[in-house]
Amino acid sequence: MDQVEAVFREERGRLLAALARRFGDLDLAEEVTSEAIETALLRWPVDGVPANPGGWLMTTARRRAVDRLRRDQVYAAKLAILQIEAERPAPQAAGDELPDERLQLFFTCAHPALAPEDRGALTLRCLAGLTTPEVARAFLVPTATMAKRIVRAKKKIREARIPFRVPDAAELPERLPGVLQVIYSVFTEGYAASAGPYLQRLDLAEDAIRLARILHRLLPAEREVTGLLALMLLIHARRDARSGPDGGIVLLEDQDRGRWDDELIAEGRDLVVRALTGGVAGPYAVQAAINAVHDEAADFAGTEWPQIVELYDVLLELDPSPVVALNRAAAVAMRDGAEAGLALLDTLADDPRLRDYHPYALARADLLERLGRLPEATEAYERALALAGSEPERAQARDRLARMRAY
Repeated sequence: MDQVEAVFREERGRLLAALARRFGDLDLAEEVTSEAIETALLRWPVDGVPANPGGWLMTTARRRAVDRLRRDQVYAAKLAILQIEAERPAPQAAGDELPDERLQLFFTCAHPALAPEDRGALTLRCLAGLTTPEVARAFLVPTATMAKRIVRAKKKIREARIPFRVPDAAELPERLPGVLQVIYSVFTEGYAASAGPYLQRLDLAEDAIRLARILHRLLPAEREVTGLLALMLLIHARRDARSGPDGGIVLLEDQDRGRWDDELIAEGRDLVVRALTGGVAGPYAVQAAINAVHDEAADFAGTEWPQIVELYDVLLELDPSPVVALNRAAAVAMRDGAEAGLALLDTLADDPRLRDYHPYALARADLLERLGRLPEATEAYERALALAGSEPERAQARDRLARMRAY
């Protein structure tokens, strides 16, 4: 079953992207993709995983789609065209030499005709395989709100007849920010899972990195593409040290730096230099620089917090978001003390985007504890526990609460 699940993780995105491009209908592509996977779940445990699982899934899904279209007279003319197209040999990609079909559709779903908040939502849900609650967490909105955005985006594509194609070179700069946001949102869900028993979903994180590598090869002169790839590599380099043997969260200050991936750190540092060279840096490049400072420190005590705060000052000007302000406050607490950091957190308390944001509640609780304000810290940890999504996050909050009650 593990082998089957691995195939599904690898093939689902490619399958959905190829079907959406062929049939021009995301809903249809989603339905037949799900049906093909359900059929495989019944057949493969009995017959074995086929030699070409992706081809098997594609053939099954395509047949289901054609059968569905044949039953719908509205699609009769469309089916005739599709059958002609099906006779043409499809180009074969050698490894990653040609763009991944999912990456092509990332650009399609970042079409400027879609509302900015809908572009990333649709791509994450349909092409990256995240659930609607996971997408909602990535964008800090309620699940119901995110579900409406996804439906709205699909309707817009259908009614505006947005083509499923790779954009022309002149269109790429306009589409690029949306694509970068999508890739990084996938990575973020892989770095810190919004739900489930594990802290990380390494399959998502590694998929996002692979897509970023493809994008970087396609657009090597785009510094924010370079910055994004550097950022993800520098964060992912710490993956093995972030969880303990029991799956619990290991904080940066407690991590065994000998388990960090030196090759990824070296690659990420080289990319940071390129991303920061040549004019004003973008948000991804600055975030990559922050993580390079962390990765370069021999130990936590040797972290250059003044430099990190300065970089957050730059980042806050480029991206004045509450999450950036939260992270800057945490860095200020390390440089200037818990009281200074808490004062900054308190200025963010009324921001609705942080009201149900677990990291904010946890950061505030930690600073209150460090200041010896234990009743307030206990209340803040209770809030963090209520907002925790994954089991490791809940376990961390429970441990902190137990420590408070033991005083």
